[in-house]
Amino acid sequence: MLTAFGPPIDLSDLSNYIQVDTRPRRSAFVGRVSTKDHQNPSSSIPRQVTLAAQRLEPGEEFAQYYWDVESGMLPPEARGLGPREMYEALRVPTPRDGGLQDLLAHAELMGITHVLAERSDRVARAMLTSLTVEHELQKAGVEVVYANEPTGGTESGRLRTRRYGQVDAELYKIAMNEMSMGGQVQHAVGGWNHGIPPYPYVAVVDENAPPPTRGRFGEARPKKKLVPHPDVRRFDATRELCRLRREEYLKAADIIAILSADPERYPIEGQWTHNRVEGLIGNPKLTGYQVYNRKASRTGRPGYSRWNPISKWVWSPGPVHEAVVSLEQWKQAQEVTAMLQAGTEGGPLLRIQAAAGRRGLTVTLVDSTGSHTRYRIGAQQVVLPTPIPDAVAQQIIENLECAA
Repeated sequence: MLTAFGPPIDLSDLSNYIQVDTRPRRSAFVGRVSTKDHQNPSSSIPRQVTLAAQRLEPGEEFAQYYWDVESGMLPPEARGLGPREMYEALRVPTPRDGGLQDLLAHAELMGITHVLAERSDRVARAMLTSLTVEHELQKAGVEVVYANEPTGGTESGRLRTRRYGQVDAELYKIAMNEMSMGGQVQHAVGGWNHGIPPYPYVAVVDENAPPPTRGRFGEARPKKKLVPHPDVRRFDATRELCRLRREEYLKAADIIAILSADPERYPIEGQWTHNRVEGLIGNPKLTGYQVYNRKASRTGRPGYSRWNPISKWVWSPGPVHEAVVSLEQWKQAQEVTAMLQAGTEGGPLLRIQAAAGRRGLTVTLVDSTGSHTRYRIGAQQVVLPTPIPDAVAQQIIENLECAA
């Protein structure tokens, strides 16, 4: 900004009278569309380019184009990760030199001096993210310009307009999340399923549900409820799987061995895995209730979902489909799972206690030396290493079963 209080004589011939950026002006476009389904990238991105281009110098053209098709709620490190093939299939007439991550990584290297966007929420809806992007580009000597901001005036006025716009973008994001969450909660309360049906179920359209309406993004998907899978063996397999954890205190590897040994009785596509077994044991939908919000999918880490605490889960007021296990049985299984995960010693000992309990016996600690512990099982005493190896625990369980 030139000052109104200049020198008393003409000093414009001095070399440092005006600081000149020796870099040639090189502007890049940055844009974003929420999703390929809810907005049309082939029309939205070119429209954004047209609006942002109004802030180019006369005769100037964009040197590069950076744009993404994804949610503006994602942090910078999770942006621009879509495969090249996806973007090519969209047939957007605007060239694409990368996404937001590529812009941040290459701006200085490519000699970019200005980044132009239609408005701030095309960078991100979260204010912290847009501020982070601006800060990183500023460190590289890049000026960020939004086409909807006024020209001229004071820097404080321009900044006030920008920050108000970023606040509005974040408030819009929060309001949309609140409305979306409210709709998903009512969906679960009504007994309708979210996501892929668990192993013993299939999802079918609920003929008694309100008919889907056509909204902004087309016709809504029909509401579906869970019903037992046509293969009745799946219900029996799931009951046995849960029983093995609840009553036998078995770990996933032991349960997998039992299920895999009898594929006719316990059918599965592919093979039984640790994630499948633990996922079924921990799935509350097996109780006949519909449950939502078990996971937080937006964690800032691509492909990673964080488990929410049970206090945040949304349950239907009552059972809405046929149950595999009761609520009490499901809770017992979760308690056993927690004990098995608590430590290497607790798991084998719990299994021994379960086996003894089936014979009406109790397991009592007598004394311990640190490396070994003596237990009384019924009228007998045994000395076991600390911690108890799985193989030793299995041998004791087999001896108890043979004695029966």
